[in-house]
Amino acid sequence: MTATALPEPDAAARAHSDRLAALIRAEIAAAGGAIPFSRFMELALYAPGLGYYSAGATKFGESGDFVTAPELGPTFAECVAEAMAPVLRTLGPQAEFLELGGGSGAFAEAALRRLAELDALPARYAILEPSADLRARQRERLTGSLPAALSARLHWLDGPPQAHWRGVLFANEVLDALPTPRFSIHGGEVYEEHVALDEHGGFIRVDRPADALVAGAVRHVEAYLEAPFAEGYRSEILPQLPYWLQAVGGMIEAGAMLFVDYGYPRAEYYLPERRDGTLVCHYRHRAHTDPYRLPGLQDLTAFVDFTALAEAGLGAGFDFAGYCSQANFLIGNGLQGRIAAIETLPDEIERHRRRQEIKRLTLPGEMGERFQVMGFVRGVTLGAAFALGDLSRRL
Repeated sequence: MTATALPEPDAAARAHSDRLAALIRAEIAAAGGAIPFSRFMELALYAPGLGYYSAGATKFGESGDFVTAPELGPTFAECVAEAMAPVLRTLGPQAEFLELGGGSGAFAEAALRRLAELDALPARYAILEPSADLRARQRERLTGSLPAALSARLHWLDGPPQAHWRGVLFANEVLDALPTPRFSIHGGEVYEEHVALDEHGGFIRVDRPADALVAGAVRHVEAYLEAPFAEGYRSEILPQLPYWLQAVGGMIEAGAMLFVDYGYPRAEYYLPERRDGTLVCHYRHRAHTDPYRLPGLQDLTAFVDFTALAEAGLGAGFDFAGYCSQANFLIGNGLQGRIAAIETLPDEIERHRRRQEIKRLTLPGEMGERFQVMGFVRGVTLGAAFALGDLSRRL
């Protein structure tokens, strides 16, 4: 879909976007005329009070811009809880659960309820949420909906843990929102995409020679693929992923990390025909490819290179636990029991709604194959969590 076919925002929303655009223009001017695309994406998503995730508009659910798995209903979180419960029980009563980017709080609500049923409650359920607005919404939802015994375990973090801890780290649709550099190939050399201004103050793309970090990451991928990128090829790359993973999970003394996102193994991510990358924008449940339209009002994401994630996890000293589609992960971690429970619900309308939830979570044309799950462990095992549909051979 082209950006011109998208619905127009109201006056207040447009004014909000204009304020963020002015801030970005000022940074471009201060930087000498251009900033890396990754910095543009960071400001568009996370600029305090103005970025997409930092401001007050609704993001998740039918009234927002996109729907995540936890927003469909409790099944997704219940199955994740089923997979993580043995780890939490093994680690004992002081084990913790850390969720990165808590969204609306829907995942935490369903996960805590299910962990209580499984006798696997963590001593603390921590949420690392950079958005003050989302943090307030999560707190309001969770303290209002959960029993006191569960809500008392909630804790919000201002940054990654700085002391050793034991437990589970979980991230759903977090990696795709990390500000990503974009690269291109010109004359056999690696360039990094930057954002500059045209004569009217509009945002435009310009390519500049890449620094050593980005260029080295691109050459690493070419060596892995055993082929150079073609002239004009453009895509995304996250050379900072190993540092980010070490920052958020490096203090885990014993436990597991679980990541769910949309993406591909490296050989599929960088297919020759995918020569303009994977960047996609979401606005009112419509996807398009213009990242410069209405900054602050739309989500910007890039698909995940799961081979890069595997490399980062192993590089951080974790053992690889498994990699499979979301559908197979859910089926292997209690989905049949969740379906059976749905069929006992007395309300036919609610049973129908929950059946639709299962379909969207598992069908190949919905989230079932497009979303994938990868796990890492240190000092524990995930048992049969990845017993179905192993995809690690594709990495």
